[in-house]
Amino acid sequence: MQDLAEGVAHFQQGVFPAKAARFRHLATTHQPSTLFISCSDARVIPELITQSEPGELFVIRTAGNLVPAHDPSADAVADGVTASIEYAVAVLGVSDIVVCGHSACGAMTALADDQDLAALPAVARWLRHADVSRARAARAEPGEDKVGVLVRSNVIAQLANLATHPCVARALAAQTLTLRGWVYDIPTGAVDQLDPVTGSSAALAA
Repeated sequence: MQDLAEGVAHFQQGVFPAKAARFRHLATTHQPSTLFISCSDARVIPELITQSEPGELFVIRTAGNLVPAHDPSADAVADGVTASIEYAVAVLGVSDIVVCGHSACGAMTALADDQDLAALPAVARWLRHADVSRARAARAEPGEDKVGVLVRSNVIAQLANLATHPCVARALAAQTLTLRGWVYDIPTGAVDQLDPVTGSSAALAA
């Protein structure tokens, strides 16, 4: 906790003053251009990876960067992920949504290794949102990195889940929204962009 307190002190004394005008503007303005959905993993920092300024990204972080498909029967159940997607698209009017997976993902490793999650029932229930991802990854060639294949398959599956949300479907039909799939490699800093149709990947930046 002491480290966090020292970090706040550094922010207030060494960082905030240089951006004071921006924060004054942000106090009354909230217009992010991108909804960024990433894993909760502490090693994956969307603002750091993209070098974004405060106010530029609307961020959702979930275990395994999972996005439950729209389920009309679950309307009475509190769903923070769905609510955040709806707010970002229908109210903030973001023009892009990025789903970003990453190397060495604990959630995808658990699924790839078929780990026993009996002691983690909430985690096990949540990871069912990756069932389609597992089915896709099962078609991997022998010798392929099964976690890496699952990470990529999962990003594509979550993009498909996103498109089932009514607000996203409407924005896609109106061509005011673009869905993008990324994979971040922790040890190298590389980011690949995935083709949601073919599954092929290409470096996002040189």
